[in-house]
Amino acid sequence: MRIKNELAKIVGKDYVSESMEDRVKYSRDESLLPPGIPDAVVWPGSAEEVSKVVVWCNEKDIPVVPVSSKVHFYGCTIPKQGGIVVDLGRMNKILEIDTENRLARFEAGVTWEQLVEELEKKGLRPILPLLPPGNRSVLTDTLEREVSTNIVYDYGEPMQSAEVVWPTGEIFRCGSASVNGFPDSKSRGANPSGPGLDFYRFLQQAQGTMGIVTWISIKAENIPKIDKIFFAPVEDLAYAQDFLYRILPRRIGQECLLLNNVDFAAILSAKGFGDFDVLRAKLPPWTLILTISGLIRRPEEKIAYEEKFLNQVLTHEFQKMALTDNLPGFPGLGRLLMPMLRRPWPSNLPYWKSTVKGGFQNLFFITKPNQTPMFMEIMEMVASRYGYPIADIGSYIQPIEHNRACQVEFTFFYDPDDDVEKAFIGDLYIDAAKALMNEGAFFTRPYGKLASIIYDRAANYTMTLKRLKKVFDPKNIMNPGNLCF
Repeated sequence: MRIKNELAKIVGKDYVSESMEDRVKYSRDESLLPPGIPDAVVWPGSAEEVSKVVVWCNEKDIPVVPVSSKVHFYGCTIPKQGGIVVDLGRMNKILEIDTENRLARFEAGVTWEQLVEELEKKGLRPILPLLPPGNRSVLTDTLEREVSTNIVYDYGEPMQSAEVVWPTGEIFRCGSASVNGFPDSKSRGANPSGPGLDFYRFLQQAQGTMGIVTWISIKAENIPKIDKIFFAPVEDLAYAQDFLYRILPRRIGQECLLLNNVDFAAILSAKGFGDFDVLRAKLPPWTLILTISGLIRRPEEKIAYEEKFLNQVLTHEFQKMALTDNLPGFPGLGRLLMPMLRRPWPSNLPYWKSTVKGGFQNLFFITKPNQTPMFMEIMEMVASRYGYPIADIGSYIQPIEHNRACQVEFTFFYDPDDDVEKAFIGDLYIDAAKALMNEGAFFTRPYGKLASIIYDRAANYTMTLKRLKKVFDPKNIMNPGNLCF
């Protein structure tokens, strides 16, 4: 009751709770990690209130766990040492949409559905990861650097500036937001990396351990005037990667991705396209999905140029790549999928990965595209040792930086009510990660149980992180237990 009374002085009595019901809601997420009960939950309405909460917790040596979304998959919002959950859901305002500079600035509680809808009114769109949950925080996915399906804009950092409450309570603005008079200054948005040092990389992928980000601004893009979508059934993954090496560095295409039959069947069945098992059997082992678009200026010419180039490459170099405007045996698929790639997964529907068995565990890493066949073989080898059918594992390959690299994602599906199966998947997940890591898989986001494995292999990096943490969070109150501290 004492905690509640003190925090109520900051946010008001209606926006703090010590009830067991509320605490249990924040004790777990969609991951395999064990739950952790917070001591209280607080819902601040501004950066100033966040700052005051953090200052009070710092004085009392109480852990702070920031939450900005209704959907979490990786365990980074589970209170591992108790403390106060700071839910930023009330801070859900889109602060500005700058059509001239194609920027959107919004608070931590703004969801994908909310942002997409408002940007569409201005003729703009965000660059999305693959079908993110509609009620998930855009800020969360941006900070976590979720890989976009769009391969054209990914050289530029989508995040432009941010406001952060440091673990000691100071409110700090990064990038061009640090200039005097922001947001009314003429220089706002002109240079996201200045003046002076920028800290946005310091905050990304830190899982709320370095501070609480209250708002960010991101780049937006114009909605295309013309879109065309193409599909190619893929039996030979190496051949498909050679094809992408040929076209993507030439800046051909907008969205581009590879889905295996498990992931693609899960998406289509969740959208009512058919039964999951029937679809999985009917789909090719892999499907390449590629879109081309004509934007604001001379869209017809752009489409014509890209189609001409694709036809030349397919005719003279990659005759076995059957790239067409529909997938054989799936009439109308293009009309269904094209708008889906530009929107989040509807929040009024069960998330597509949850429809297979109820629970899922993602394992993802960065690698070179030409190494993806090798990693598929490694996963098959590890799964066979466990007696887990490779045909039941979802696989997704996302080219990044025009196919200079790619993200590979494996998804293990399980029944969340079956503790034995959950433990089995947890063991498989760790052993698969170790086997992939030993062959060069680069795990840029060491979530959950992976953290200790990865940081143990990077001693100098880990020591540097701990020194930085000591500077910014000397009492280690900010989401302790997530990374290497």
